[in-house]
Amino acid sequence: MSTTTYPVRVDGALDDRLNRWLWLVKWVLVIPHLFVLAVLWIAFVLLSCAAFFAILFTGRYPRGIFDFNVGVLRWTWRVQFYAYGALGTDKYPPFTLHDVPGYPAHLEIAYPEHLSRGLVLVKWWLLAIPHYLVVGFFLGGGTWFAVQTDRQGWNSGLVGLLVLIGAVVLLFSGRYPRPVFDLVLGMDRWALRVAAYAGLMVDQYPPFRLDMGGHDPGTTKLDQPPPENHPRPVAPSPSPSPSREPELRMSAGRTIALVVGTVVSLASLLGLTVGGALVWLDQARRDSAGFVTSDKVTLSTSGYALTSEKLTIDAGAASVPHRWFGDARVRVRAVSGSPVFVGLAATTDVRRYLAGVGYTTVKAVGPNTTTYDDHAGTTPSTVPTELRIWRVQASGPGEQTITWPIENGDWTLVVMPADGSKELSVRADVGATAPGLQWLWIGILTSSGVFLLLGTLTVALAVVRQPKPGPSTLPTTPGPPVE
Repeated sequence: MSTTTYPVRVDGALDDRLNRWLWLVKWVLVIPHLFVLAVLWIAFVLLSCAAFFAILFTGRYPRGIFDFNVGVLRWTWRVQFYAYGALGTDKYPPFTLHDVPGYPAHLEIAYPEHLSRGLVLVKWWLLAIPHYLVVGFFLGGGTWFAVQTDRQGWNSGLVGLLVLIGAVVLLFSGRYPRPVFDLVLGMDRWALRVAAYAGLMVDQYPPFRLDMGGHDPGTTKLDQPPPENHPRPVAPSPSPSPSREPELRMSAGRTIALVVGTVVSLASLLGLTVGGALVWLDQARRDSAGFVTSDKVTLSTSGYALTSEKLTIDAGAASVPHRWFGDARVRVRAVSGSPVFVGLAATTDVRRYLAGVGYTTVKAVGPNTTTYDDHAGTTPSTVPTELRIWRVQASGPGEQTITWPIENGDWTLVVMPADGSKELSVRADVGATAPGLQWLWIGILTSSGVFLLLGTLTVALAVVRQPKPGPSTLPTTPGPPVE
């Protein structure tokens, strides 16, 4: 019974002699690679999204994208083999996506002639979950490529611990322990197989098997090893056949169109999400008076007043367009039912009034906690209702409401006991009419829908399979001349 070969091959040859000290500074030496890999992985993610649509529509992984993504995995593996993914060599990794025969770390993935259109929908997130758990244990969380490309030191997983042990042994003995290296390579190999599967490059489910050692046994027939020192049979050269290259490779223009279409489609989906959130805000949070209103929160102070932070409004014009921004509203009610004052004034006037007064500034209001900044001081010299600084004000028992047209300036809200006494606890909410909100979500949803249609059409046109050449277009081999 032959062992089924897996299409992802990962090899790494341990150097016979490693420098005892070099591993201490490899995190610095690989920084140039990390910068390049950061850019390459952004491209990897975008191109994988493009490949997703290509597989979904055609059942094929575009060859140009496939070769690039394999190159990114190969580059990443070389860097990690040199650095803290294995510490297997002191030979500096080359800056290339191609395989380098003379380098001790290699990665190859067999190009799939056909991929399942159904599996592409679930394998990278649902079917791969068991492997993600295993790889997370090996590497300390996340997938191999996500973890390894953005760290300059050790990860917190089992691989990082074993590599550290190997590095300490190397420091004192001058040799990297082979059993540790073989185990680390097995874990790295497992992670790279999962990376290829999650990257949509293979349909074969990664084996739950720890193939240890530098030479990958998972891509060979274990029961039929070639005899030592025996030359491999050379297969006869196949007869010339029509080239399938036009079906497997995409032109640069189609690849660019595929990437652009995918990016536009994903951005459009984000726009649809934002537009949907604005629809909910406009429809679900707007009360009968026409104000989009927040939830009520409880605010309190042991001083004489509650104030907001400085509210700066700058629409870049002489006045804020009322038809877009509308009116703002604040409603407060003292928890004790005692008379309460609420007012809005210019920030400079509020600071002048509360200079030397004990009050509290509300810094941030969260779903569970509210952050305050307390200011020590004494009693205010004047009750707030006697001042003439307020843009709008209201005071009395029960709920007090102030409403004003939104306008440019630096403003501060002030809530106080109406009689200027100490300590206050109120329930409050804020709202705005925001008449432009409806036009905003209509515009976002409409434009996002149009761009989604254009992006999807671009992807479809880029990945549609070219028609096979007919018999009359096939290359022919000239026969012997007819006598």
